[in-house]
Amino acid sequence: MSVASESKGISHYLRKDGGYNGYRIRVFFITWLAYVGFYLTRKSFGVAKVGILADENVTVTKADMGWIDFVYLICYAAGQFMWGPLSDRFGSKKIVLGGFFFSIIMGVFMGLSSYTWMFIGLYAVQGLCQSTGWAPLTRSIGQWFSRNERGTVMGFWCTNYALGGVIASAIAGFAGEHYGWRYSLYVPAGVLGIVFLLFMWLHKEKPEDVGLPSIEDYHGVVEDVLSEDDVDELDGLNAFGIFKHVVSNRMVQIMGLVYFLLKPTRYAIVFWGPVYVSEKLQEAGMLKAGLVSAAFELGGPISIILGGYLSDKLFDSKRMPMCVICLFLLSGVLFSFDYFTNSGSISVMIGMLFAIGFFLYVPDSLISGTAAIDFGSKKGAATAAGFINGAGSIGAILGGSLPGYVSEKYGWDVLFYCLGGAIFLAGLILIPQWNTVPESKHKKR
Repeated sequence: MSVASESKGISHYLRKDGGYNGYRIRVFFITWLAYVGFYLTRKSFGVAKVGILADENVTVTKADMGWIDFVYLICYAAGQFMWGPLSDRFGSKKIVLGGFFFSIIMGVFMGLSSYTWMFIGLYAVQGLCQSTGWAPLTRSIGQWFSRNERGTVMGFWCTNYALGGVIASAIAGFAGEHYGWRYSLYVPAGVLGIVFLLFMWLHKEKPEDVGLPSIEDYHGVVEDVLSEDDVDELDGLNAFGIFKHVVSNRMVQIMGLVYFLLKPTRYAIVFWGPVYVSEKLQEAGMLKAGLVSAAFELGGPISIILGGYLSDKLFDSKRMPMCVICLFLLSGVLFSFDYFTNSGSISVMIGMLFAIGFFLYVPDSLISGTAAIDFGSKKGAATAAGFINGAGSIGAILGGSLPGYVSEKYGWDVLFYCLGGAIFLAGLILIPQWNTVPESKHKKR
């Protein structure tokens, strides 16, 4: 079978072979659900902020919340660099389950907290827990789906973190509005416990673990490698050796830089969207602020699927063209965002947040997911995804922690001008990589 004939839509592959693809459906579903689950305990504090600021018994200010987010994001970034190589070395299931377990505990204890120092300590551990998700789970997708279908498959799979934000916001907002802000932390942690049990039961690391051939053997295609000379280079290396080898790849470095510039926008909206909405729409309570801000994530699923599909079909499994196009469009939306939302119109607010999500999630999903697996190769997929996401998470520290300070000192308009400039620069950096694809080579038998 040729590489070209193998490049078909997701529905073809999920129906083709009841034995092999039964496991593929299972892994696709449970890894998708797992990353949705991580958002339950990630997004809840952003929604709870509205209630915390209104609670006279809790002396936590907007500036304090900026510091809480800052510490969380440092730990999240550090974890990305750590868990990726460990997943490539030891497998992903144990790491994901450990992250779930401690994330649930931290969510409950944050709901019991009332002081800044308590939130800082617990949210720091939560950051390490949250970073166990992306790199290990994308590694699993790389084991079960080959490159020429991966854009389409990952397009559907990456809807997890777009829809995850919507679902998490709705659950946390509903619980907080009806039972108090502490329940916006308790309830998501409880729901994550159910996801924990399902993942423990359903997840399978790779085809070889259940007596099936590798995905390349199954499709009769070549295996992607980091370079022409290192098909077996990662075999036997420890976690640090894997990290060093994967990160030496120039394209992985470029994607890390671009993701560093992209991630602040996403986290500024995720962490501060409800607060921004509540300030611009004066009568918005916790539930309304959470749901309106979720329009940002709602713009993601359609664009992620479309971006992945077009990268396979229109651009022949090249990921960078879709990234470049959407980055420039996104920068235009950000430059004009505060101007239009100052009208106080809820429909304009929803439309602009939707537009940010629509254009942001295409390069976000392709760079951090699909392209990370492509250029990291199967053996280094988690490491590449971890490095790229770690670099992005360093940028996310700015996006998560600065909005509170900048909005008080300079205004929201300055914040969005800065975000738009970073996105425009990211587009310029990627233009020379328009036609870049991973190297590949037949596996040694």
